[in-house]
Amino acid sequence: MWTEQVQVLDDVAPAAWLAPLLGGSFGAVARTVPRGFGAYARLLHPAHDEDDRPVRWTEVAARTGRQVHATAQWEALVRWRGPSAEDGLWPGSEPHVGDLEVDSLVALCAVLGQRTTAPDDVYFCLWEGWGQLHGSPAVMHLGATHLGSDEHLPPALSDSEWRAPRVSLPGRDYLLLRGPLSAAADLARYDGDFPWTQSPQLFWPADRAWCVATEIDFDSTLVGGSAELIAELLRTPSLEAWPIGPEDSVASDADRVNVV
Repeated sequence: MWTEQVQVLDDVAPAAWLAPLLGGSFGAVARTVPRGFGAYARLLHPAHDEDDRPVRWTEVAARTGRQVHATAQWEALVRWRGPSAEDGLWPGSEPHVGDLEVDSLVALCAVLGQRTTAPDDVYFCLWEGWGQLHGSPAVMHLGATHLGSDEHLPPALSDSEWRAPRVSLPGRDYLLLRGPLSAAADLARYDGDFPWTQSPQLFWPADRAWCVATEIDFDSTLVGGSAELIAELLRTPSLEAWPIGPEDSVASDADRVNVV
């Protein structure tokens, strides 16, 4: 591991509670973060303007004449009519997909740490498909160093770590790691010869007081927890959070307000 604070586990039993609580129609929140929590929030990943300054979706909507809401979709917000941002109303870049930026992750964890009895005992899931984990550039987050088609990243995990058993959930397999919540930023940031950033896809404390999920195809992060936790996230100035229900859809066609 690139941080000594977190270890890859050989036993995935601590993740067994997830699968029975996941489900619902396509795009439902509960397909990504488990049912059973008192409340849920959707955290919108920041976009970036022409000067690469992080901006909230509400700022984007003010320029595109659209409306942000709990199930808003980026493509509808910027009125894309083609395959790229050049076909829309937003001149900057889109939010990171499958990755909560480190600054937002740190802000989120500052709130989460106050809402668990086990801040030093947290489980993290990383999707096995990220190329930087095993030295392949084929599947990499855009924050990673760009390589030519014939180049390969040095693997971030040892052979024994890579061979660890996987947490199998619908459509995805993950490595399971364990460490303190305070290690989340170090886990998400690799500062080697080819730096990259990648937030965990799932993480929760040993007392299961909450669960955070960043699906690899989503430009937002979902949080399940107590009503008090979710209310605090909605009040956190550095996060753009919206209340959402477990059966609400966050699929690409879920935006019924901003019709493209």
